[in-house]
Amino acid sequence: MPRHDGPAEPDEGSGPDPTIRRAPWGPALAQGAHMTHPGPGVMPGLAPHAAPEAPAALEPQLDVFLARHEDELIGFRRDLHMHPELGFAEHRTTARIAERLRAVGLHPVILPGGTGLFCDIGPEDGYTVALRADIDALPLQDEKEDVPYRSTVPGVAHACGHDVHTTMVLGAGLFFAQQAAAGLLPGRVRLLFQPAEETPGGALDVMAAGGIVGVDRAFALHCDPRIEVGQLGLRTGAITAACDKVYVKVKGPGGHTARPHLTADLVYALAKIVTELPAALSRRVDPRSSLSLVWGRVSAGSVANAIPDDGIAEGTVRCLDDEAWHRAPEMMKSLLASVAAAYDVEASLEYARGVPPTVNEATSVQMFRDAAALVLGEEGAVPTPQSLGGEDFGWYLESIPGALARLGVKRPGSADDYDLHRGDFDVDEACIAVGVRVLTATALTALWDGNRPAAEPVEGAPLA
Repeated sequence: MPRHDGPAEPDEGSGPDPTIRRAPWGPALAQGAHMTHPGPGVMPGLAPHAAPEAPAALEPQLDVFLARHEDELIGFRRDLHMHPELGFAEHRTTARIAERLRAVGLHPVILPGGTGLFCDIGPEDGYTVALRADIDALPLQDEKEDVPYRSTVPGVAHACGHDVHTTMVLGAGLFFAQQAAAGLLPGRVRLLFQPAEETPGGALDVMAAGGIVGVDRAFALHCDPRIEVGQLGLRTGAITAACDKVYVKVKGPGGHTARPHLTADLVYALAKIVTELPAALSRRVDPRSSLSLVWGRVSAGSVANAIPDDGIAEGTVRCLDDEAWHRAPEMMKSLLASVAAAYDVEASLEYARGVPPTVNEATSVQMFRDAAALVLGEEGAVPTPQSLGGEDFGWYLESIPGALARLGVKRPGSADDYDLHRGDFDVDEACIAVGVRVLTATALTALWDGNRPAAEPVEGAPLA
């Protein structure tokens, strides 16, 4: 695996940009930040033999780093926002990330498809923590009219915050490169810049290219416009749902609507399938799994007095439980055959896997919580609800422990109501520095925990 063996980062600082709003989290907060939940995420400092009494040793170094680079990072985000690229077409984005990493002596590995990359920082044989960012945009028109960084690509926009995710992981990587060059990184950090999260499929490409081989734990942040900047939304267990697509095709002999008894009444049969399958499917699993089938398109026939010979129904299956998700295709196939047989029609099922549920591991959530206490203060971590939206970070968590957290991007006190996947979506850019702080503190927390003697007891309870 590639590693960092280059020089320390050159000084690229520049004057402040008056259009940029900086995060208020800095030295003042750091002086009061302390960790009162000494669970698995207690971080005894940055140096390999630092004293356990100094958990806030990270803060002054982050303050110095962000004082030099916050403007640059915000500018990087704005550049990505102006030049969004759809899944598996993120060539410019990939090149921009790789160029910046190479500038500090790192060796990014471009994925075989030409978009997306991963990059190691630190010793080749160390305990490894991965930080993941998704880099693709959405096929939506950017409807913001009063910002200088509006998308320049018609019909394509970063309307889900992936430009912010990318910038935060990049910022954490630049900080870790600096620490590694000084011999202060107690393990290995792998940066995952994943293509095509929205498609989806990019996570599987990262995994196929060896992107999580040797990784012990993985973390990711996702923008949440309902949470204010300076807060981190946490949840143990399923935080997002599986999301699959289903396509049902029904066939029959067709006939005249005056003589339905002489043929198979296909439209009636299709209606029964559309109504009975969701109800029957939900009764086959634990209600707490939130397994649901919702139709988005139903079509059959072309005239009022002819029973058609085929019809279709398309929909999505969502689920919060991994076991129920794995069972869903066979359950649906069995139920479909049963209903179709009752009305003497043939029915076939195409079941397209999308993403599994993203199930946060308790220890990893605690690490996020401890890191938030360190860099945001004791009130920085807040509970967050489950979502039935899909997120392909779940593919990584099927193989390795980790957690996804929601990063507040709403300006404190603002009445703005930006939602994800909308053309007017935007963030308070102060969230970028907050995200860099959270990611660096979380990764170091995990590295220190991973390098502790196995016999040392682990205390603390996960965040409910």
